Amino acid sequence: MIVQRRAVPAVLAAAGLLLAAGCSSGGGGGGDVPTPPWAGSTSAGSSASAGASESAAPAKGSVKVLRTVAEGLKSPWGLAPLPDGSGLLVSDRDDGTISKVDEKTGKKTELGTVSGVSAAGEGGLLGIALSPDFASDHMIYAYFTSASDNRIVRMLWDQGKPAGEQLGAPDTIFKGIPKGLIHNGGRIAFGPDGMLYAGTGESGQRGLAQDKASLGGKILRLTPEGEPAPGNPFPDSPVYTYGHRNVQGLAWDDDQRLFASEFGQDTWDELNAIKPGGDYGWPNAEGRSSDAKYVNPIAQWHTDDASPSGIAYVNGVIWMAGLKGRRLWRIPLKGTVAAAEPQAFLKGEYGRLRTVVAAGGDKLWLVTSNTDGRGKPKPGDDRILELQVR
Repeated sequence: MIVQRRAVPAVLAAAGLLLAAGCSSGGGGGGDVPTPPWAGSTSAGSSASAGASESAAPAKGSVKVLRTVAEGLKSPWGLAPLPDGSGLLVSDRDDGTISKVDEKTGKKTELGTVSGVSAAGEGGLLGIALSPDFASDHMIYAYFTSASDNRIVRMLWDQGKPAGEQLGAPDTIFKGIPKGLIHNGGRIAFGPDGMLYAGTGESGQRGLAQDKASLGGKILRLTPEGEPAPGNPFPDSPVYTYGHRNVQGLAWDDDQRLFASEFGQDTWDELNAIKPGGDYGWPNAEGRSSDAKYVNPIAQWHTDDASPSGIAYVNGVIWMAGLKGRRLWRIPLKGTVAAAEPQAFLKGEYGRLRTVVAAGGDKLWLVTSNTDGRGKPKPGDDRILELQVR
């Protein structure tokens, strides 16, 4: 059952990427034209035409680590660059705090603790985002695990108060997202339309992903106040897409098209082009499927090579951070299909990679995740890196 603050009625190794199933004509598996072994189609029968009139990003690229911005972070998860370039806000999953990192000096200043966070397993203080009207309202949005659920709140940031006391009381705008020790989703982002998008997990309860009346295993689309956004595919519902296992990456291209990364179970991780109302298959399909009713990933990886969390879009390319894979993936696009085989960078150099955010021009911010209980921390972990990418 969907539960909200305001009651609303229910309703992706470079050369070794393989298909989970062969191509099929007219099905979700790939239309009438054979697809490359690393690619999928965005929807039933669409792979032959998707992006046909659009130019493709270069097949090969590069990554240069420009500098370490900050180190010594503890269980960092979400990252929100301030619009004036004065710093980066980063969330601490386990301690439930939000801190500001000076982009030039790396100095960390704690804003405060988000009250109500109950960290356990993969849960805690996860994604953060700035209000579309941040310059005037100074509101920070956060997705976190509470004692009873996963929820989205917003807080006033008062920079005039002492460090550690700058966060106002959380105003819960949306609640009732299923929680668990695993699969809490947690990425939030405001889209080009001004609406708030949230990737959720099915909390280990597989059946929730296919239940459109559940908030688990979904991408949600909300107004800034937490209501179902106008134009959502299901009447009076916040559900935008369903059939997901655990969505932790959201990014839009220059044409305002949404892409999302998703954790697979034992076989295939996914990068998906998001189609409103689409069913992405879990738990009935993991990776590419020949069943026409499921939207296929545009690229897929063995879980040891990816376990994707955050994604970012820069100049025709999706960049995807890998946790278990401990590498940064580059996926060049042509419209809503992968234009060439994905490339891996930074393999094992910085350990687990959690969050990647566009930093303007050809730059990225990259956050590592070695202190999340599954990594092998070294002195100085975790860190924020500035990258130049092509």
